[in-house]
Amino acid sequence: MSKKKQKSIEELLEEALVPEEEQPYPVPENWVWVRLGSITRFIDYRGKTPKKTESGIRLITAKNVRMGYIQDEPKEFISEKDYDSWMTRGIPNVGDILFTTEAPLGNVAQLDINEKIALAQRIITISPYQPLEKTFFKYCLMSPQMQALIKSNATGTTVSGIKASRLKEIEVPLAPLNEQKRIAEKVERLFAKLDEAKRLIEEVKGSFELRWESILDKAFRGELTKKWRSKNSMTEKADDIFKEIQKVYKKSNKKDEHEINPPYQIPQNWRWVRLGDIVDINPPKKKLADIEDDQICTFIPMTSISDKTGEIENPEIREYAKVKKGYTFFLENDILFAKITPCMENGKTAIAQNLINGFGFGSTEFHVIRTNSYINIKLIYYLLRSKKFRMEAKKEMTGAVGQQRVPKSFLENYLFPLPPKREQDKIVELLDKLYVKEVEISKIETLEGEIDSLRQSILNKAFHGELGTNDPTEESAIELLKEVLKSR
Repeated sequence: MSKKKQKSIEELLEEALVPEEEQPYPVPENWVWVRLGSITRFIDYRGKTPKKTESGIRLITAKNVRMGYIQDEPKEFISEKDYDSWMTRGIPNVGDILFTTEAPLGNVAQLDINEKIALAQRIITISPYQPLEKTFFKYCLMSPQMQALIKSNATGTTVSGIKASRLKEIEVPLAPLNEQKRIAEKVERLFAKLDEAKRLIEEVKGSFELRWESILDKAFRGELTKKWRSKNSMTEKADDIFKEIQKVYKKSNKKDEHEINPPYQIPQNWRWVRLGDIVDINPPKKKLADIEDDQICTFIPMTSISDKTGEIENPEIREYAKVKKGYTFFLENDILFAKITPCMENGKTAIAQNLINGFGFGSTEFHVIRTNSYINIKLIYYLLRSKKFRMEAKKEMTGAVGQQRVPKSFLENYLFPLPPKREQDKIVELLDKLYVKEVEISKIETLEGEIDSLRQSILNKAFHGELGTNDPTEESAIELLKEVLKSR
């Protein structure tokens, strides 16, 4: 039986090099474009489903491979006795690149687990041949231009994926060896700085939330206005405005106030009440006179309420005829409180303002809270937006998983520390001022998006040869390619 004829270096080069007309973009003159499969070894685990066990050898699945790193969770295992038969296609080494072929497509991470592991289906191990710099190729595959190339070569409708045979044909830029090392080192260094910046941003975000919740807690205990009360008369009492509110709603509060078990101590001239006794929750739709079907009105879908700022962004304009039935109705200055998960937990609560003709419609997943002249609307808004309130509301949600909602009864029975009207206004004035300061501090959060953009920019420049590391006098990467092809 005759041996398979060994290919000449010229034939190998012809297979490996990408013709000029197929090269995705220009690179430095001493770089070359090659097929990924010509300079790397592939281990494809697709099509196999391992038997999982409670313990044993760690199994890395596509769920663990995130963009740029391996996530610890979920932790899955296969048995020691199944390991050898499972990993017959090849054993990955530390530094090899793990690539997800589908669900998700194109996640790239470098193996940094220095212990025996198994790899599940939907993962390909890509191991660049010696002496190539593995980290260079990790970042190359993470770069926006390579990700776009990978996705353009994917197939499938419901789930997009790429075959190993097609991935091997993907064009990648090959830089001289020293340039590969310089790029890998510089990208690592820059990314480490971005990671530190992101960590600091997370700290600021966390401290902002803690500070703000502490401020709100003091506000609803009367501590925020303690100094104000000492300088102002306490003749006004919450009991008095509570009686007036009962007249507004034509209610007779039959419940003995002793039925209310005060959660904590409040100022003497405040009063514990149930929220449903001082505001109107989901009031009946008001009859609208002189509104024609073709007239426009404000429409607020759930997506229009920012969970970060608690403001309405990009409200829609629709014809009255198209929204007058089947949607939630509200008036100017009503509070819209998202009742469904996860919108409620995320803080989608806003005051409806600047409505066309003073009314609007919106998602059916809003509770509407309408106040009166004795209640400062902003005070109720701050209550509903507080994390403490949302956490308590979450405990009372009802319904199927994924479709759970806060019942109206929770809002109605929620215990609220009612201050006199003048003190309500003062609390809101102080909260408004403090909130502006806190928001200014928290604006650093917007830098997170900029950090992600910076990562993409760094990778983009790195693999165009524009990172400031390239030495045009270095030997062409074609010589490195020959060395790799000879040693395969």
